[in-house]
Amino acid sequence: MSDFDFDLFVIGGGSGGVRAGRMAASLGKRVAVAEERYMGGTCVNVGCVPKKLFSYAAHFHEDFENAAGFGWTSQPPSFDWATLVRNKDQEIARLNGIYQRLLDNAGATVFHQHAELRGPHTVALGERTISAERILVATGGWPYVPSFPGSEHAVTSNELFSLETLPARVVVVGGGYIAVEFAGIFNGLGCQTIQLYRGPLFLRGFDDDARHFLAQEVQKKGVDLRFSVDVQSIQKSDSGYIVTTTSGEEIGCDLVVYATGRKPLTDRLGLEHCALDLDRDGAIRVNSDYQTSVPSIYAIGDVTNRVNLTPVALAEGMALVWHLFRDHERPVDYEFIPSAVFSQPNLATVGYTEAEAQARFGTVSVFSSTFTPLKHTLSGSAEKTLMKLIVDVATDRVVGAHMVGPDAGETIQGLAIAMKAGATKAMFDSTIGIHPTSAEEWVTMREPVR
Repeated sequence: MSDFDFDLFVIGGGSGGVRAGRMAASLGKRVAVAEERYMGGTCVNVGCVPKKLFSYAAHFHEDFENAAGFGWTSQPPSFDWATLVRNKDQEIARLNGIYQRLLDNAGATVFHQHAELRGPHTVALGERTISAERILVATGGWPYVPSFPGSEHAVTSNELFSLETLPARVVVVGGGYIAVEFAGIFNGLGCQTIQLYRGPLFLRGFDDDARHFLAQEVQKKGVDLRFSVDVQSIQKSDSGYIVTTTSGEEIGCDLVVYATGRKPLTDRLGLEHCALDLDRDGAIRVNSDYQTSVPSIYAIGDVTNRVNLTPVALAEGMALVWHLFRDHERPVDYEFIPSAVFSQPNLATVGYTEAEAQARFGTVSVFSSTFTPLKHTLSGSAEKTLMKLIVDVATDRVVGAHMVGPDAGETIQGLAIAMKAGATKAMFDSTIGIHPTSAEEWVTMREPVR
């Protein structure tokens, strides 16, 4: 019997921490998980899940409009914000319970309180200290708002899911996927929406063609995009807030949303008691086995600020458990990880951007198609879809796929499997398409555009 209270103590009850804790406990290890806020972490409570639900809600207004072209007529529908929030809360509560039961059924001990490091093998829970042979930090990230005059008036994604009322006028600040998604959500729910971003084009890091195409589609839907502009100050007014930009413009609104990035959540973690190495952004440095500079302490997920996606944290949690307790290496492959932006319309991607592929492989062929989906030939919508493939000329392997259009994530997930398996463009070309679908375009693009 070990001299420690637990074999593994997990700080953080998000997706990665729960997965690691549950799997280690199922192997007979003595496991504890501490979570002070909500089981399931950011994704379940104030991230992926409620955001996708809100994205569905925002898209319904287009569905009502599009139905007219197919012969459906009805009274203009009304939207009730309180109903959406209430139903969302019920679903999140259900998911919280599932995460709790997963740990309970596996035999893990759960502490619903704040945990801090006190040493290489010690964790503090209030006045109580607990020892563990190994400690796993899986605390995730937290929204970041820069300091400027009036910054205290801004809200982040954490607060958006529980607003008491739906604002009429919204200013969203930021150019990442969270900003783009919420701009689309508020616009779709009927809010007058302005998105400000200090750079020349949003979604830096995504494929340039997809970024430009999405910007056009977002503007078509009514979001007022303003690039190369930043916020100078926010002032409270009698009717809401006044946002003053760096160009001197004053914008009146009811809500200012800051989605300008997230930082690894290491506040109050007790880092002063352990010499954990951090990078310049405050993320915990780990090696290929997720081990920190303190050999008994490990870290996974967003707190390491590598690939900040929920499925990646889950995979890292599994890989760590196999490494520590099964003496079997099942490393995470970080190449060809698919991802999606639940904008209006969606953007999804897997593999390399065109610029990355050129740098990595040299000569590449680019296949691209822009078209009006069959649905919109009757709906009257001006929305178009973009599909793009990038092929390494030397091997004919498809190394990048990018899409902007309805349910792009659903389509890209299937392509990710093929690309992980090393599918070539010849294999795409020899695959029979499903007609009529937008997805068949992936296997009918014959001539490269460049």
